[in-house]
Amino acid sequence: MKTLAFNGSPNKEGNTFHAITMVAAELEKEGIETEIIHVGNKVIRGCTACGQCIKNKNEQCVLPGDEVNEWIQKMKQADGILLGSPVHYAAMAGTMKSFLDRAFYVTGVNGSLLRHKVGASVVAVRRSGGLPTFDQLNNFLCYSEMLIPTSNYWNVIHGTRPGEATQDAEGGQIMRVLGKNMAYLMKLVENGKGAVKAPAIERKTMMNFIR
Repeated sequence: MKTLAFNGSPNKEGNTFHAITMVAAELEKEGIETEIIHVGNKVIRGCTACGQCIKNKNEQCVLPGDEVNEWIQKMKQADGILLGSPVHYAAMAGTMKSFLDRAFYVTGVNGSLLRHKVGASVVAVRRSGGLPTFDQLNNFLCYSEMLIPTSNYWNVIHGTRPGEATQDAEGGQIMRVLGKNMAYLMKLVENGKGAVKAPAIERKTMMNFIR
C-alpha cells in the first residue's frame, strides 16, 4: 500500500514537512510506503471555473504549465492521501489551496476517484490559526467521501523556525497516533475489499435557493 503526502509549505523541509514525516514514520512501520510531493514552492494557478473538466471527463484539468494532472493520477493510484499545510493568515497556504481546488474538483467530476480512500490532514503553525486551517483541509476530504482517521487531539503541531516542531512533545504524539490510526484504517479498507460490500455511489443532488 502507498500513501501520497502533499507538503503545502514554501519551505521544503520546514515544520509542515516534519509533521508529515512523523506520520509517515508510523505508516512505514506498518509496511506502507509514503511519497512526499512538495507543492508549496510551485507556481500553480487557481481554478478558473471553466467547466472543461466536467465536459471532457478525461481526469485532467485543462490549465497548462504545472504538475497538477500528474499529481491527480498519483492520487488515483494511492491508497491514502495526506495533506499538510502551514498557516498563512489563519488559512492554508495559497498555492496549496489552488492545487486542492483543481485536483479535488477533477477527481470529483470524473467518477469520485478518491471515494473511500483514506485521507488525513496535518497543520504546522507558530501560534494560532491551526484549527481553521485544519478544517479547510478536511473539507476536501469530506466532500470526496474519503475515510478520515483521527488522533488523540486535533492534527496541529507548533513551531516557527524549520525543525522546531520536533520539540513539540504533544504535537509529535498527535502525529504518531495519527500515523498509527491511518495505517490501521488503510489495512481495514484493504482487507475489507471483496469481503464487505461498499455502498453504491449516489448521484449528487444540487439545490439552489435563489432561482
